[in-house]
Amino acid sequence: MRPRILVVEDEPALQQILAFNLTAAGFEVEQAFDGEEALDRLLARPPDLVLLDWMLPERSGLELCRRIRRDPALRDLPVVMLTARGEEADRVRGLEGGADDYVTKPFSMAELIARLRAVLRRTRPALAGGELRVGDLRLDSQTHRAFRGARELRLAPTEFRLLQFLMEHPGRVFSRSQLLERVWADGADLDPRAVDAAIRRLRRALGPPDPIRTVRAEGYALEPPAQT
Repeated sequence: MRPRILVVEDEPALQQILAFNLTAAGFEVEQAFDGEEALDRLLARPPDLVLLDWMLPERSGLELCRRIRRDPALRDLPVVMLTARGEEADRVRGLEGGADDYVTKPFSMAELIARLRAVLRRTRPALAGGELRVGDLRLDSQTHRAFRGARELRLAPTEFRLLQFLMEHPGRVFSRSQLLERVWADGADLDPRAVDAAIRRLRRALGPPDPIRTVRAEGYALEPPAQT
């Protein structure tokens, strides 16, 4: 699964350079050229990481970062700020505003990509090629294998992606529409009952005790199961 990055930058030339290099580095890139467009994209389909310029028209990058952290559906989204502001006070403002990292212009593309991967390793380890562990559940996205304790799970691709997504956000409740958007590539065209069916199949594969919590009228969450 290629990590999906929303690049929010109002300079077309820099957008083009970033899109070319990030795509070559293995990322899926979406683009927004101002704060309002970025917010619309974030609310419609949250990415895996936001690369966010500080100085933007309509809504500043710092303001947008704070908006992300206030939204329950977005607050866990990793954000890397990209800016010409290099003073320590500005870096502190960016980090206190909720940024996970801060890259100052001009920058080395190799360093930027390394910083993005480092943030993903901390926040979305499966996307960065790492192993996910939640209680007695273990998932390796590179080998596409998942285990509960010593038992390997036999999962179809959809159930594997669903388990991976829930393991990346343990304890957090996601609605059916959110799961369709984040797990199914064509989620907008599917009936929300497809989520219920996939959850049932995943529960059967996981076996008891059931680590998936159903929240009435809200959705589903993965509760960290006890180690055995």
